[in-house]
Amino acid sequence: MTDPFTQLIPDARAFLTELSQDNSRDWFTAHKDRYEAQLKSPALLLLDEVAQAITKRTGRQAVPRLFRPQRDIRFSKDKTPYKTHLHMMWTVNGAGCALFFGIDPKSCTTGGGMMNFTKPQIPRWRAAVDGETGDQAAALVDILALKGFASNEPELKRVPAPYGKAHPHGHLLQRKSLTFWHEMSPREQAAPMAALMSAYLTLEPMFKLLEDALEA
Repeated sequence: MTDPFTQLIPDARAFLTELSQDNSRDWFTAHKDRYEAQLKSPALLLLDEVAQAITKRTGRQAVPRLFRPQRDIRFSKDKTPYKTHLHMMWTVNGAGCALFFGIDPKSCTTGGGMMNFTKPQIPRWRAAVDGETGDQAAALVDILALKGFASNEPELKRVPAPYGKAHPHGHLLQRKSLTFWHEMSPREQAAPMAALMSAYLTLEPMFKLLEDALEA
């Protein structure tokens, strides 16, 4: 069966490439109809289709989000008004875990996890990692790496107190987030709906582990 979103990635990359060459309100306004037709409309449809598929699988409502194209330039030295990427996400559980999808002029990525642990979640995560969850999480990180999903770097340079620097899962204790990223192959880019559902299924065990640890 042909993926109905086959044209989304090439259309988005072409638009974003041109936008990166003339990142101005005049250019975007002149091409807004194209943005609506080729990027926003199919992206919203994809968000809905993936959300329905995840909800059907889990019995829990997946919440989709399309990030707006305008940049917040209030506190930035870079005053270019628009993002040169198209990003969307699906929140899949109560802990805040999400599936991610991003398109920019040179690459397409999918992934998932937790962008930021909340303040109450950080001690829960550390307590879980210090217990049985530590071995499970470390094993899952390795399994996901073998499947092409690389994890983000830990935010802390040192293992936080009261845990010793020789803790067997120190690299997990150093985290304030845990996300995994996969560069989509040309074959995956030709069928984004299928690629996103495959990514979700691959990441589902980590979503469950994070929810159990962070919502305990």
